[in-house]
Formats: sequence, C-alpha cells, structure tokens
Amino acid sequence: MRLTSANSANKSAKQGIRAVAARAGVSTASVSRALNNPDAVSPSLRARIEQAIDALGYIPHAPARILSSRRSRTLGAIVPTIDNTMFARGIASLQQYLSSVGYMLFLTTSGYDLDIELQQARNLISRGVDGLVLRGDCHHDALRKLLADNEVPFINVGIYQPDRPYPCVGTDNEAAAHRAAAHVIELGHRRIGIVSALQRNNDRASARVAGFRRALAENGLELPSQWHVEVPYTLDDAREAARYLLNLKDRPTAVVCGNDVIAYGVLLEAERDGFSVPRDLSVVGFDDLDWSRHLRPSLTTIHVPTGETWQRAGEYLVRSLAGEQTIMHREIDFSLVVRESTAAPPKSLK
Repeated sequence: MRLTSANSANKSAKQGIRAVAARAGVSTASVSRALNNPDAVSPSLRARIEQAIDALGYIPHAPARILSSRRSRTLGAIVPTIDNTMFARGIASLQQYLSSVGYMLFLTTSGYDLDIELQQARNLISRGVDGLVLRGDCHHDALRKLLADNEVPFINVGIYQPDRPYPCVGTDNEAAAHRAAAHVIELGHRRIGIVSALQRNNDRASARVAGFRRALAENGLELPSQWHVEVPYTLDDAREAARYLLNLKDRPTAVVCGNDVIAYGVLLEAERDGFSVPRDLSVVGFDDLDWSRHLRPSLTTIHVPTGETWQRAGEYLVRSLAGEQTIMHREIDFSLVVRESTAAPPKSLK
C-alpha cells in the first residue's frame, strides 16, 4: 500500500485543480473559489466547474486537508447495515479505540449495494477522511480505483484472505464454518441442512457456505438442494426457512446456520412446531452473540472476537497513516463453543 505524505497530497490536489481549470476553461483561482466559497462565483461559472469535476472524476478534498500539512484525524467506515448486532458491536469497538488516539469516526451504510457503497466512499473522501474501513472484500471495481487514485488507505474487516493484495483483518470464515459442520458430523449426523444469509454481495456468507459444504463433501455426505435455504438477516425469514425444512418429508436432523440470529429463528420455529432441541434437531450458530449463551437451550456456535477485529482494523490504519510498518493480513482466531443445542441424532432418523 502506498501512503501519502502531506506534500504529495497537496501536489495531487493542485494537479487536480489544474485539470479541472483546463477542462472548464477557467483559472485555477476560479476553481479554488468555487470549491471553497461557492457564493463568490456566478452560478454559470460554478456550473461549468461542476461539469468539469464530474467529467474528470475529481473529488475535492476538505479544505483543511488540501490547504494544510495536517491530516483530518478522521476515519470513515462503510457497513452494509447497522441493523445487525455484530456490526454494532464492531463499530462500538472501533469508535472506542479511535477516540483513545484522538481520531473521529464517520459511519455510513450501503445496504449490501455496491453502487451505494461507492457513492458513500466518494462522500467520505470529499469530507477529508484519512482512511476507510470496509466490510469484506466484495466491492465495486471503481471503488478500488477511487481509493488508489486518491491515495486513501483502507482495510477490509471481517475476512482473512492472505492471498489477496488488499489489507484485511478477520476470521477465516470458510474454516470456521467447516468446524461448525464438522461438529455435528462428529456427533453422528448425516442429514445436515444449511440456513445461510443471502450470498449476493456478501463474501462472508459465501465463504461460510463453502465451509459447510466442504465438511459435508469430505465426509461423503450429500446436500440436497432443498436442504439449503438462503434468507435475509431477520428472525421472521429464519423462522420461515426452519418451517420449510422441518416440514420436509425427509428432513435434516441438524441445521448449521450462517449466523446466530438465523439460528435463533430456527430454535424458535422448532419449538413452535413441537420439536425438541437437541433431541429431535441439532442447531449451530455463528458469531456467539451475547445472548446466545442465555437461550434455552443455549446455542452451540462459532465464537468470533468482533471487538478485537474492528479495533485491529483501526490500529492498522492509524499506524499506517503514521508511517509505521504493520501487518497487512491479520487473522483473528475463532473457536467452537459447544452448548446445549447440539447432540447425537435420534436413532430413528440416523
């Protein structure tokens, strides 16, 4: 990753302003006035300059970042949604760390839409953030170009991909999901269903599905297409998926889930339909949310140190911006937490 000095940032900004001025057929002073004091130029001149900016893809940085040698001491984070306990926990940890080192955090959401994520990145860069924290590695190609062109450091959080050229910090989702499925296989289950999060624009969900499938394949187990259901991140959708699986004539005896919220929905629906967990059905989650140990039955799940993951992301950017060497690909360990929701399958359904 190339980090930008204050002098090179100022040089880049000046070159950008010159290009805009040439495109609009005006002086660099006019461009500077339009950017820093729009009311000081006529509407027609401002429109010409804005058209040139759009045509060139130039992003005007915050004045303090362009016109001084100091950084803004702000970072941006773009997450798919804040309607997710794991994201909320991670953002809280990141915010706490950044506050302790004198940084401020700007937070936006993308709704799992890559075009929206790209636009939010443009907005954050235009406001002068020094770096970006991004969720996963599923991004618009134009986003990576935008970050490179504007020399904005970033890190992908929540994944571990040492073979990719981009900095990341997180758990190996594929390996963790493999461990979850291996657990119920070790208990004797051969009929294992999957309820995953939607995989579109979600490389974490896809990696977990791949891990589940690998564990099944390694043990010679088939996964009928009707035994894998993808659902949005809601209890209602998870319950509907469980209802579907449990009403199949040839139903699974265990269900591995893409996250704890989905697993909770499966537990609720199993209870409503008269199934005893784990006697009739074993259920495994992923994340180890705080309430998972308080459920009845308590939830067997994969523990992911979310707070540590997001703090490490902040540390990477802060240290990189300070010119310090730091680990580009950092793996965060996971662990299987065995609780009450898993047991050997019923003898009649083995």
